[in-house]
Formats: sequence, structure tokens, C-alpha cells
Amino acid sequence: MPESPVVLGIESSCDETGAGLVRDGVLLGQAVASSMDEHARYGGVVPEIAARAHVHAMAPVVREALDRAGLTLGQVGAVAVTTGPGLSGALQVGVAAAKSYAFSLGVPLYGVHHLAGHVAAAGLAGGPLPNPCVVLIVSGGHTSLLLVRDLARDPIVHLGDTLDDAAGECFDKTARILGLPYPGGPAVDRAARDGDPHAVRLPRPLTGPGDHPYAFSFSGLKTAAARWVEGHRAAGAEPRVADAAASLQEAIADTLTRKAVRACVDHGIGTLVVVGGVAANSRVRALTEQRCAAAGIALRVPPLPLCTDNGAMVAAIGDLLVRAGAAPAPLDVSIDPSAPLEYAALTPRALRPAGAA
Repeated sequence: MPESPVVLGIESSCDETGAGLVRDGVLLGQAVASSMDEHARYGGVVPEIAARAHVHAMAPVVREALDRAGLTLGQVGAVAVTTGPGLSGALQVGVAAAKSYAFSLGVPLYGVHHLAGHVAAAGLAGGPLPNPCVVLIVSGGHTSLLLVRDLARDPIVHLGDTLDDAAGECFDKTARILGLPYPGGPAVDRAARDGDPHAVRLPRPLTGPGDHPYAFSFSGLKTAAARWVEGHRAAGAEPRVADAAASLQEAIADTLTRKAVRACVDHGIGTLVVVGGVAANSRVRALTEQRCAAAGIALRVPPLPLCTDNGAMVAAIGDLLVRAGAAPAPLDVSIDPSAPLEYAALTPRALRPAGAA
């Protein structure tokens, strides 16, 4: 059987400029440049700054990924790019670059969904994902439980999604209240190491008997943590940040893992895949591992460098689409900043096998 082409993946949906190269499910090389430090002073990502940073970083990041893979640009046989969801200006930079590379090389272009890329990242470590599997996506703006079959061909089934704040948003907003730096997730994780996870009584949202078993809601948890901080300060006592961080982290990890394991058990599925930036959180990883082991469920979590946004995950989706015989996107493919997660490919044409009417 002939060898599949090398797929160049480009990611620019938020504040990371990523490029990765994948062939036959194997990561050959990747590079990431982050503009996080430029946003930190504002307490969140500034779209205009992110877009400008992508413009400056794109070509150097692609070159670095190629160098790490020991490849030349002429050896790239297909290009995949995140076309949504994400920041409009940031996405435009990545799509413009991907179109330029695809056109100049004379190779096919694939527009892919950012969140499907996170799922595909888990397949770069440990081999192809089982069909079916339950996937928990936890990132800055998304928290979802999915039923995934063939990622390149089949529709993605949503078992439950976040109704308001995602887990990552809860980390960021509560970290700000506690006076911790942006981004909040890593800051809370660091602070929690010295805290008592049972020091603050915080709710586990939507875990009651009458609640949706797979839906998420973290706005109330953020509010409860804020009220605890305000209560201490009103009484003239500065709250212990480490205890608040550990308690918040425990509440989020408990809620996420409880629902994810239940979804596997309810649907008779033996593998849970946890992906996204919050999958890098130490307590989320440890508690998921503990509860999966107790339930006899296999756990797949990408290595830490593949949890946050990167080009390798986009290349992984492109690689799956190429090997599935999907038709490429047209060169006039456009971005979709609020794209729903229905398929891995964001262009309807790419869902049909090459040559189909």
C-alpha cells in the first residue's frame, strides 16, 4: 500500500500559532508560538493582538516544524487548517496562510473543526482511538461530553454540553477574583498544591438526581467561590488563596470526572478520552485516572504538549481525512468563528468521498 502524504496542520484559533506534520497517524514534528505574555496584562486574550502575533509567527513556526521533522516544504502533500471556531481575525490569518501553502504546493486543502482536532490529538499518542469512545472536551471556552465513532466519517454525537461558563472560564474568572495571574487554569493548579481541597464547601453543579446527567454549568460554582472570598474580605480577613484554589479545582475535577465516567457506564463504552487545555490540570488527570480504574474504563489523555492548542492536532485530523478518502475543501473556503461541532471537517464537500457526485 502506498504511503500516505505528509499533512501540514495549521492552528491559529486563539493565541497559539501552531504547525504540525503528521503522516499515517504518526507525528513527525511540530512547533508552537504563543502570544500569551502579550495578553496577560489585560487579563484575557485581545483579538487584535492575537491576530497580529499570528501574522508574525506563522512562517517561522511552519519552518521550525519542518526542521524538527527533517522535512522540506516540498515534501508536504496536503494542508489542513482550523477554520473554526475561534477568534475571527486569528482564524483568518491561519486560513490565509494555509491557502497560500496549498496553492503554491499544488496540494489539497482541508478545513477542520478546532475541537475535533483536540480529539484527534489523543490518537497521536497510543494509536487510533477506539470506535466508539466517549470524549470529554474541557477547554477555555468549551466543556462537552461526546460520543465519537469514526472521527473522519461519522457525525459527532453530543451527550451534553456546557450551559453557561465552561470549566476553563471558571478557572480564569475565579483566578482573577483570587488575585492569581492569567491564564487562570495553570495558576490555580500551582496554588492548589499548598491548599486543602476540603477547606471550602463548593457546589458540584448539575449533579443532583433531577439534573441532566451529562450537561455542565460552572457559572454558579464561580459565583459561590466569589461569595466565599467576598465574605472573608468583608469580615476583615484575607482568604487563604491556596485553600480556595484547591477547593475550586476539586469541585471542577469532581464534576467533570463524575459525569464522564457515568456516560461511559450508561452507554456501555469502555474507553474515555479526555482532551483540551483543562486536561492538563493535575487534579483532573489524577481523579479521572482513579475513577476510570475503579470503573474498569480505559483512559486516553494526550501528553501535556498536545492538550493545549497546537498544529499537530490539526494535522492529525487532516491525516484522518486524507486516509478516509475525503474530498478536499475548495480554495475559497471561509472561516466559521462559531462553528458547531458536528463533523471533523467543516466544509460539506469534504464529507463526501473523492469523486462522489
